[in-house]
Amino acid sequence: MSVNEKNRKNLRKIAYAGVLAGLIFIGTELHIPTAIGHINLGDLVILVSAYILGPFAFVPAAIGSTLADLLAGYPQYAVATFIIKGVMGLVAGLLLKRNREGKVSLGRKLTASFIAEVIMIAGYFAFESLPFMYGVAAALGSVIPNGIQASAAIVGAVPLMYVKLFDKYQISQGLIRKKQESAVI
Repeated sequence: MSVNEKNRKNLRKIAYAGVLAGLIFIGTELHIPTAIGHINLGDLVILVSAYILGPFAFVPAAIGSTLADLLAGYPQYAVATFIIKGVMGLVAGLLLKRNREGKVSLGRKLTASFIAEVIMIAGYFAFESLPFMYGVAAALGSVIPNGIQASAAIVGAVPLMYVKLFDKYQISQGLIRKKQESAVI
């Protein structure tokens, strides 16, 4: 692989990350009311980003989510969100590694999504439990709403991981090329 080709692939990966960061930001700002609060679509986009970008999903997950917190008036959450959402994208991306045929099993998609969402719930619980935030008792109150948020993200993201457009490029393995080209021998 030539230097020019490698640079083009890296540039494309960065461009995808930028677009996905924007979609994560928008998804986080879109609130769907529920009986016990609201949910947003940011985590759904993070999980799909992990499927598309692999571990590099750390970047759009951290940036898009943090910008949403800052714009929404929650600067006290910015550092925690950067870390929590970034780690969600990183871990899900690592777990969504494709097999030789370029596919990811349903079990792996569900497991990666579940683990990423557990990171979100545990991360925000730990952060909100800190003495300078709300304390353990108050932080417990966010576990169920965050669980609902996580469930909605998993239910929405896993079916989206079957969209053929996302399989067109094998970005998560650094092989940004059309599947047809890689299948021709």
